[in-house]
Amino acid sequence: MIEALSFEFVQHALLAGILVSFAAGIIGSLIVVNRMVFLAGGMAHASYGGIGLAVYFGLPIFLGASLFAVAAALLIAYLTLHDRNRVDTFIGLIWAVGMAIGVILIDLTPGYNVDLMSYLFGSILAVSSGDLWFMGILLAVILLVITFWYRDILAVSYDSEYASLRGVNVRLFYSLILVLSALTVVIAIKVVGLILVIAMLTIPVYIAERLSRSLWGMMMLSGVIAMLFTLGGLWLSYNYDLTSGASIIMVSAGGLGLFLLGSRLSR
Repeated sequence: MIEALSFEFVQHALLAGILVSFAAGIIGSLIVVNRMVFLAGGMAHASYGGIGLAVYFGLPIFLGASLFAVAAALLIAYLTLHDRNRVDTFIGLIWAVGMAIGVILIDLTPGYNVDLMSYLFGSILAVSSGDLWFMGILLAVILLVITFWYRDILAVSYDSEYASLRGVNVRLFYSLILVLSALTVVIAIKVVGLILVIAMLTIPVYIAERLSRSLWGMMMLSGVIAMLFTLGGLWLSYNYDLTSGASIIMVSAGGLGLFLLGSRLSR
């Protein structure tokens, strides 16, 4: 693995893994605390519509997927705030329609032979310099938002009614969490693919939640755990010629299994 570090695409993959791991750890913590796992799954699959739009109109993939995912996040925020009784129906509809739009637009794109596997299961070894800039800027934005509005986000996440009584704009911060989740999902798709992205957002968070006593601690610890799983998955992928996204998730699942076993034995 050491000699592989001389290759630029391996350096890009490692840096992308670290950036996405911390973004996924922070946002994944908010997703779990706010019980948005199903919503994040809907945004992940709906973002495929943005990939189709980008391919059809010749736009950068990240740009198209990000715009579509943010639009889906805002729509989900509106629906969940105004009609909670039909949330599951709306999420399932957005999930299916987003993917259908993406598939149809890719089919209609003349002369384009897209590799669906790279979007379904990730292609971290194909990360470009532009992708790294996008990931770095998004992580910086996430850190700034969490740093400046940590108390408000904490209040909204754990007790939205209390936050509202304190004068916190619950709708604004709820929508902001969903938008940041959508953008994080988009960059995580590059690493593990849209099918496996939920595992990356939840497995490290579950472990960190059991070991942390604050939301901030859970965010930071889950980012470190996600980074270790990602680097371990890349090592496994490189040495045994396996799909990187699936390898990362299998290492994460193995880590979770060892953690649960250790917790059981310690009790």
